[in-house]
Amino acid sequence: MASYAGIKLLLVDDEPNIIQFLELGLSNEGFEVFTAHDGESALIQAADHKPHIVILDVMMPGMSGFEVCHALKATGDTVAVIMLTAKDEVEDRVKGLTLGADDYLVKPFSFSELLARIGARLRNQFPHLLGEATFGPFKLDDRKKELKYNDQALELSPTEYELLRYILINNGIVLSKALILDKVWGYRFGGEENIVEVYIRSLRDKLNDKEHKLIRTLRGAGYRMDLP
Repeated sequence: MASYAGIKLLLVDDEPNIIQFLELGLSNEGFEVFTAHDGESALIQAADHKPHIVILDVMMPGMSGFEVCHALKATGDTVAVIMLTAKDEVEDRVKGLTLGADDYLVKPFSFSELLARIGARLRNQFPHLLGEATFGPFKLDDRKKELKYNDQALELSPTEYELLRYILINNGIVLSKALILDKVWGYRFGGEENIVEVYIRSLRDKLNDKEHKLIRTLRGAGYRMDLP
């Protein structure tokens, strides 16, 4: 059985019985589970906890699951959304997938099927959370909070680990200082953007990246990891 310890999951449903049943089952599987009973509180929970997986009911009072899905995907966060609905209509499934949903499950469903869908999303979008993932010369193990470079474990502070991890997972993508601050330090961070430069410099020193071939600076744009 896969180990789901450390994987954050947000349940969003306006039916207390469903929330209680799923929360108990998923917590027993090792997930760190958060819950919300409406769309507005779901977005607050998502901003606070940065879940990897969101189990999202479509039919809710006020903000619908479709609206929540659109808002979650618009943030740019790497989050997998599995939508739940009592309707087995093609139009609903198409609408959800068009808005960015990653999977769709029709009520009633079995817990084992939901767990299988969650596992599929994790393997597809978060393989590093299920074990050691390889990115060129890097090996990442989120369970141990360990990063190896050329098979040597790096001595990193917690923030250095999160920063290098974020850049690795987004290999080849230009990341602005503002985006890095939001994803690594969190939206409540009130410091200066220059802190990113300080930590990038420290990572380059530890990687012996004197010529900036691994972590490139793109003036006016940000940083990009270029793996060999």
